[in-house]
Amino acid sequence: MVLVVVAKTKSEPFIWNKNVECMSRGELQTMQAKRLGDVLKRVSKNEFYKKRFAEAGVSNLAENFKDLADLKSLPFTYKYDLRNNYPFGLFCEPLSNVRRIHASSGTKGKPTVVGYTDQDIEIWKEVCARSLACAGARPKDVIHNAYGYGLFTGGLGMHYGIEHFGATVIPASGGRTQQQIMLMQDFGSRILLSTPSYALNIGYHMEEHGIDLSTIKIEIGIFGAEPWTEELRKQIESKLNIKALDIYGLSEIIGPGVSMECVEGRKGLHVWEDYFLPEIIDPKSGEVLPEGEEGELVFTNLQKEAIPVIRYRTGDISRLYYEPCVCGRTMARMERVKARLDDMLIIRGVNVYPSEIEQALLSIDELAPHYQLVVNREKALDVLEVQVEISEEIVARWGEFDKGQVEFESLTQKIQKALKENMGLTADVKLMKPRTVPRSEGKAVRVVDNRAQPSK
Repeated sequence: MVLVVVAKTKSEPFIWNKNVECMSRGELQTMQAKRLGDVLKRVSKNEFYKKRFAEAGVSNLAENFKDLADLKSLPFTYKYDLRNNYPFGLFCEPLSNVRRIHASSGTKGKPTVVGYTDQDIEIWKEVCARSLACAGARPKDVIHNAYGYGLFTGGLGMHYGIEHFGATVIPASGGRTQQQIMLMQDFGSRILLSTPSYALNIGYHMEEHGIDLSTIKIEIGIFGAEPWTEELRKQIESKLNIKALDIYGLSEIIGPGVSMECVEGRKGLHVWEDYFLPEIIDPKSGEVLPEGEEGELVFTNLQKEAIPVIRYRTGDISRLYYEPCVCGRTMARMERVKARLDDMLIIRGVNVYPSEIEQALLSIDELAPHYQLVVNREKALDVLEVQVEISEEIVARWGEFDKGQVEFESLTQKIQKALKENMGLTADVKLMKPRTVPRSEGKAVRVVDNRAQPSK
């Protein structure tokens, strides 16, 4: 008798478009160079880009800029360029060829407006489908989409991607948390899409209302639209008993689906480089930085028709890595966005990002992951107050919140010491009772900057 031993083999990752996502670096760069030449022909007909390139001393785009190395000689595009050319000044197609328009909220002035041709929407579907597969989703899954619908790109972008992927979408949008939980229970959703802060809100809502986690079937969360830390990932995974993965996108490039973290590696987000050409630059000098160095993320659209952008400065801080991933994909990976340049606070000469403060706060066991940073100006000096909730377990153990109580005074000092030691930051700390910091039903409002408010 011959004994045959059959070894268990680990199932291979599901890759949506293996021919492209796993192509060699040489093949990819050849494709990128061809597409770069094509997109430069397209934008060279736009009046804004004509003027911008002329000011930079760049001419004959279509003929002279077909090599990827030439990209660094092209000028940057900025968010204010979209605002200053509101609404359609950066469009490279007539409005009759545009099938959809999205826009920012416009809270800082004119909104940024972006458009999509039929081909642009097909590209968007494709990169969102790749991202879903990257996260471990499968066709036939039920996917609960709690990103906001409307002018915000999150909801509709992922919606179309889910349908293209072959899964079932629940277009829940944001808000009405109790109903969202009911829908997840009744429809058997396996994947949750939302901002990380809203996912945490769902977890705490279930806990506060005694809803058993076993009543929902969510296994994977795909979270984006705001910077979040590894500490927050751990909190979300603990509260919802899921794998939490990062997705990245921005409306100016296409929307969600520019890059995605894979479930196998969870070491950086795969950039879909056949459509979005990434660079990392020094935020001050604009010089391109080598692989692995931290700087500002820059993207160039390679096939977008309606409003392609050239060397768009995102304001996001990240790194790029080019070694192949354990999942088999060969495209560049970007480190999870550490922070946004325009989110940086300067408090009495100390530069600090909200994500750095979050990291320090979530390392303290007595605190809940709910906080807000309030910045005021007192006698020409900037003052930061960190408002953070104490966990319910600690309040139950120490008794009713009492400002003069020794334990709470000690906790305040512990927080101040952590902020000082980790980032040299001096801040006032206001301990808050559970459920008193505003909860997010979309993007979390982490910073309230009263310095910009008119004096009364």
